[in-house]
Amino acid sequence: MSTRNLFLASIVAIAFFLLSNSVFVIKETERAVLLRFGEVVNVNILPGLHFKIPFVNNVRKFDGRTLTVDSQPERFFTQEKKALIVDSYAKFRIADTAKFYTATNGEENRAMALLAQRINDGLRNQVAGRTIQEVVSGERDQLMDAITRQIDVVAQEELGVEIVDVRVKKIDLPPDVSESVYRRMNAEREKEARERRAQGQELAEGIRAAADREVTILEANAYRDAEQVRGTGDATATRIYAEAFNQDREFYSFTRSLRAYQDSFLNSGDIILIRPDSEFFRYLKDPAGGK
Repeated sequence: MSTRNLFLASIVAIAFFLLSNSVFVIKETERAVLLRFGEVVNVNILPGLHFKIPFVNNVRKFDGRTLTVDSQPERFFTQEKKALIVDSYAKFRIADTAKFYTATNGEENRAMALLAQRINDGLRNQVAGRTIQEVVSGERDQLMDAITRQIDVVAQEELGVEIVDVRVKKIDLPPDVSESVYRRMNAEREKEARERRAQGQELAEGIRAAADREVTILEANAYRDAEQVRGTGDATATRIYAEAFNQDREFYSFTRSLRAYQDSFLNSGDIILIRPDSEFFRYLKDPAGGK
C-alpha cells in the first residue's frame, strides 16, 4: 500500500471514530444528561438522535421507566409497643435527571438503597403512631397514602425521583410473639366452639322435647279418633244385628247356636259337660227349635 493510500485510510478511520463518538441516541424509555468534563450542561435531552463533542462531552443514560425498589423486611413497633415484621416495596421513576445524577452518580442500585432506607424510616414513624389493628386492617390504606406522600416529597428534594406508590406486601409477627398469639387465638376459638356446641345441644334438646310432645299429642288424638271410629262401628254393627234379629228372631237364634256348636267342638279332643235337657242342645234335638 502506498503512503498516499495509507494516509487516506488513516483519515477515514479517524473521521469514522470521531463521527461514532459524536452521535448518540436516546430511546423513548431512557432519560439522559449531557456532561462537559463531568459538569452537567444539559438535563433535558429529548428522545432521538443527538450530537456531542468527542472527548469533551459525555452522556449518562438512565432508565426512564417506572422502577421497583424491594425493601428488606424490617421490625417496627406499634403504638402499644408490639413488634411487627413489615415487608414493603415502592414504585418510582426519575423526575429530575440532574438531581438524580448529582445525588446518586447515576447509579440505580445506590438510588434504590437510599430509597429503601427512607421508606423504612417513614414506615417506622407511621407504624409507631398506630395500633396493630390499625396497621393490619383498620387504617392500612391511609398508612400507605401517608407514607407515599411523605416519601415522595423527600425523594424529589434529595434524589430527584418521583414516588409512584408504596405498598406493604406482608405484615408478620415475630416468631416469639406469633407463637403466643397463636395459642391465644386457639384458646379463643376452642372457647367459642364449646359455646357453640352448648348452644347446639340446648337447641337440640328443645327440638327433641317439642318433637316428643308433638308425638304424644298426635298419638292421643289418633287414639281418640280410633276409639270414636271404633265406637261408631260397634254401634252400627249392633244396630245392624238388632235389625237382623228383629226380622227373623228364630233364624238368628239358630245361626248363633250353630256358631256356638262350632266353637265348642273346634278340636276333636274337646269335652263339654252339660245336662242333656240344656237349652244348649235345643236345635240338635229339634231343628225347628221346639222344646
